[in-house]
Amino acid sequence: MKLTWKLLATALCSIALTNLHAAKGGSPVWTDAKAEDIPIDFKIQGEYANTDFGAQVIALGDGTFQAVLYPGGLPGAGWDEKNRSLLAGKLNGKNAEFSPADGKRKYLANPPGEFSASAKYPPEGHKPYSGTLKGDTLTITREKGEPIKLKKTIRKSPTMGAQPPANAIVLFDGTGTDAFDGGRVDEMTKLLNTDGRDIKTKGKWSNYTMHIEFMLPFRPHARGQGRGNSGFYQVDHYEVQILDSFGLEGKNNECGGVYTKANPRINMCLPPLNWQTYDVEFRNAIAENGKKISNAVMTLGHNGVVVHDQLEISGKTGGSRSDPEGTPGPIKLQGHGNPLQYRNVWIVPKD
Repeated sequence: MKLTWKLLATALCSIALTNLHAAKGGSPVWTDAKAEDIPIDFKIQGEYANTDFGAQVIALGDGTFQAVLYPGGLPGAGWDEKNRSLLAGKLNGKNAEFSPADGKRKYLANPPGEFSASAKYPPEGHKPYSGTLKGDTLTITREKGEPIKLKKTIRKSPTMGAQPPANAIVLFDGTGTDAFDGGRVDEMTKLLNTDGRDIKTKGKWSNYTMHIEFMLPFRPHARGQGRGNSGFYQVDHYEVQILDSFGLEGKNNECGGVYTKANPRINMCLPPLNWQTYDVEFRNAIAENGKKISNAVMTLGHNGVVVHDQLEISGKTGGSRSDPEGTPGPIKLQGHGNPLQYRNVWIVPKD
């Protein structure tokens, strides 16, 4: 009977949290790809590719989409990191039809008809392509040449499931939250949930390597910072942004960015409700006699691709602890009112 009531309480908590987020942000949020009420938009969104092109289809709510077409392949997998074409999409039964994204558009605009996934519109290399998405095939029609057929692909980080080495401190393996202040283990999924509130490790460190796996919620109607906002704080001083930035520009306030400090080299964010990885090597700032003499340095891999290589972080980011730089600190997983989920979290302290 106790277990039954505990499961019931957990379920009610999850339902209440979902309703809270829908009300607060003005848009529904899903944390489970198998949810019965998840819209068909979720199935259509995602990555499509062949040997010469890649495409990322972003769900914008109510059966609307934007497809970003990349010559060469997907980001981190062949794209020339320069040229893109944008297509506007709309649900047609179980399929989607795409036309050139034209008209007046603005980065992350709320109306789908004005939305641009590129900060500069039109982006460099933009071509007036159209297309149709049926099943797992996105067919792009161009003015000249054969149609481009792209198949849906689900990429998996090469560091997914990385096992902690013998000298690692396991912070979360699905069995409990003893290493943290805050957080909740879901009884059904055995995942660590923020429930929209901050989680901090009880331990404090200065220099380390760390692995963490996270899942962003699906919130198609939201834009920008409303789309699953969270943060992975190194020593609770320096925020690595966690955000559904799938298909976007890759800015410092988007996934993989160091908030207000540095853009990721390339945007490696996967679609929401897909597991993603951060692998970090961090060296804390150094202070002598109360004065900082060297900056913190970080190398960050996002889904197996290095997006920051020996980055010097010039100072603390917002929302950090008040202690001076160069002091040991905890790892913070920011709640920020969003239902983030984590698993396989471990750290290897260094001298």
